[in-house]
Amino acid sequence: MTASLETVIPVVLYLLLSFAVALWARKKTASSSSSQGFIEDYFIGGRSMGGFVLAMTIIASYTSASSFVGGPGVAYRLGLSWVLLAMIQVPTTFLTLGILGKRFAIMARKTKSVTITDYLRARYKSDAVVILCSLALIVFFMAAMLAQFIGGARLFQTVTGYPYAIGLMLFGVSVVLYTAIGGFRAVVLTDAIQGVVMVVAVVVVLLAVMQAGGGMEQCITTLKSIDPGLITPTGPKEAVPQPFILSFWVLVGLGILGLPQTTQRCMGYRDSRAMHDAMIIGTLLIGFMILCAHLAGTLGRAVFPDLPAGDLAMPTLIVELLSPAWAGVFIAGPLAAIMSTVDSMLLLVSAAIIKDLYIHYRLGGDASRMTPVSLRRMSLAATLIIGLMVFLAAMEPPDLLVWINLFAFGGLEAVFLWPIVLGLYWKRANSTGAVASMLVGVGVYFALTIAKPALGGVHAIVPTTLAALLAFAAGSFIGKPASEMQ
Repeated sequence: MTASLETVIPVVLYLLLSFAVALWARKKTASSSSSQGFIEDYFIGGRSMGGFVLAMTIIASYTSASSFVGGPGVAYRLGLSWVLLAMIQVPTTFLTLGILGKRFAIMARKTKSVTITDYLRARYKSDAVVILCSLALIVFFMAAMLAQFIGGARLFQTVTGYPYAIGLMLFGVSVVLYTAIGGFRAVVLTDAIQGVVMVVAVVVVLLAVMQAGGGMEQCITTLKSIDPGLITPTGPKEAVPQPFILSFWVLVGLGILGLPQTTQRCMGYRDSRAMHDAMIIGTLLIGFMILCAHLAGTLGRAVFPDLPAGDLAMPTLIVELLSPAWAGVFIAGPLAAIMSTVDSMLLLVSAAIIKDLYIHYRLGGDASRMTPVSLRRMSLAATLIIGLMVFLAAMEPPDLLVWINLFAFGGLEAVFLWPIVLGLYWKRANSTGAVASMLVGVGVYFALTIAKPALGGVHAIVPTTLAALLAFAAGSFIGKPASEMQ
């Protein structure tokens, strides 16, 4: 397949826009006169996000390449049942801000926390909690970033015909550089742009599929003729059983409160009005985007019924149904999803290394012992090194890509969910409970993922979450009560 220049131009323009935003954000951050001011600007954007930007950055950091390729690919195979299942993700923004938002922001401002680990350190006053959290961030985020880099490069290769290495270079170098240069401001502003790009992309491809299939009614009729199970709530041959549907409410419902890349956003908004606006805007937009993307995958079965694999659904629809220019816009959609997920992770890994480990343990927590210029250079170096490590690992992509990504996100939820939520809402919560929850959660999740016992359709995250909760409660009653943050 030979790439068209018209396909590549939208991608290049999008990348140039991202760099322009990063340079603007760098100038804003450079105006900070103190080390603490630089840290707040670079890692949390000075806590100045408005409602629209807050909503878009939560959506963009939560969605990934799987929202555009993997999810619609499963919907291609399982029909409307997977569309229904995917819509469980609609309350993502509402849950995150509604449960964590106000209380988390108040605690973060009171303790001058700019990272999740900062908050957990202030809440539990435990080196063990801090070190476990920092290690979990670094390990699981690097695995998740690897999956994102590879997924984006493969999609670029499939649609444009360019080699895998060129797609990887475009995605990897771009996201690492603009994150390193611009910090949190660049990340959230490009997230807002990326959110708009993603919405445009899914609408265009859905309209193209409906037109090619003869309209919605004709597409549904065609699906029914292929397999009546494609238009039922449980899918062909009961492929989506009720226990799995309930598990999904934990995995992408309650569990999202344990994803640092989304909960971190609760520290950075401007005021309560911004939070309330974001809850409404975010819920509406993520619902619309997920519906369009997964419905396109399902209806694509009516247009191309004999694809050998579901993951080929979206690339095929793009290449066969869209003009080269619109194909470029759609490539920018997954590119936006990948970049907006990776940039959040890069920034949090950099913060874990610089703020949570180096400044706290090497400098005794006193950031003023370093100049803003030194902090900028160290933050830039940390981001570039982590990004380069992931980039080099992606040059020889491993197998089982989807499972690497799912395992990384499940691991993050196993570590962070209960220490964050119960730390905010349970006075008895202490470091013994937090450490027990982290260790038991990761241990159970590893064991279930490796052994793969029969759970009757229940996802491994459900027993993991329950085991981590019980361990947290037992540890909190056994250990000494923590001194509370008033």
